[in-house]
Amino acid sequence: MVRLQDENQMSIGQLARAGGVGVETVRYYQRLGLIALPARPSSGGLSGGTRKYGAPDIERLSFIRSAQAAGFTLKQIARLIELDATSDRAEVRQMARSRIDALDLQIKELKRARASLNRLADRCDDTDGGPCPILKAFEV
Repeated sequence: MVRLQDENQMSIGQLARAGGVGVETVRYYQRLGLIALPARPSSGGLSGGTRKYGAPDIERLSFIRSAQAAGFTLKQIARLIELDATSDRAEVRQMARSRIDALDLQIKELKRARASLNRLADRCDDTDGGPCPILKAFEV
C-alpha cells in the first residue's frame, strides 16, 4: 500500500496502481458513484489542476475489489457502500447470506460438471477407435 505524507497527494494513476486496477477502472467506478471525483484545484490554466486522491480512496478501491472477489456485483457493492453509512446490519447480513446461497449453488453445479467430465475422461481411452466421448458430448 502507498504511504502518504499528506492527505490527497496521489494522481489518478498513482491511485490506480496502489489499488491494483487501471486508470479507466477508477474512472468507471467514479461514473458509477463508487469512488468520489475530487474537485479539480484551480491552477490558472484552462483545465485547472490535477485531481488528487488520498488514503480513503485507496481504502474504497480495496473495499470494492474485496467485495468483487466475494462475488458481489458493482450494483450490490454500491448498496453496501450506502449501507456502510447506516447502522442497517440486517440488510448487509441478508446480502451476504444471499451471496453464500449463490456460491453454494455454483459449487454444486461445478461439482456436477466435474463429475460428468470425470466420467467422460474415464470413458475416453484411445483403444476403442471410436470418437472421443468428451468431444461427442460437446457437439451440438
